[in-house]
Amino acid sequence: MRPIRKAVLLVAVWMLPVFVSAASAADSSELDAFKAAIRAQYDVKEKAFADGDPNPIIEQFYSEDVISVDNEGNTHRGRVELRPVYEEVTKFGNVRIESVNTKVSGNMGWDWANFYVTPKDPAEEPFSFKILFLWEKLDGRWWSAGDMYVIGRFDFEK
Repeated sequence: MRPIRKAVLLVAVWMLPVFVSAASAADSSELDAFKAAIRAQYDVKEKAFADGDPNPIIEQFYSEDVISVDNEGNTHRGRVELRPVYEEVTKFGNVRIESVNTKVSGNMGWDWANFYVTPKDPAEEPFSFKILFLWEKLDGRWWSAGDMYVIGRFDFEK
């Protein structure tokens, strides 16, 4: 191997951990920013449930072309179809959303979460959903473009 080629190869091997570390830092900062942005969106949704007001969920959380599949397999397309669902369920209980596995790549992301429901009627039992939120960044803002959920709870560590 020529001395120059060998030197370039040695420098490249020596620098590889620096490049990998920089890429991981970029990935980490992208993930951290995404987690913060969707946490703010989850706060909007949680507050809307606490207030019994579906409007912030429909107008500030979900994108216009959202697709939501409920625990019975019913599909709701767009805000118009989703509105009656939230007009009903926001009266029922309060919620808390806990992210358990979050991924992001550019303007798309997804978040597996536990969705805890505490009924406003103290005679009703709390329950939870395993939910997958799909996210899309449009004009610099994250919107939920869809979700699917089933009764249950993720028990694995974050």
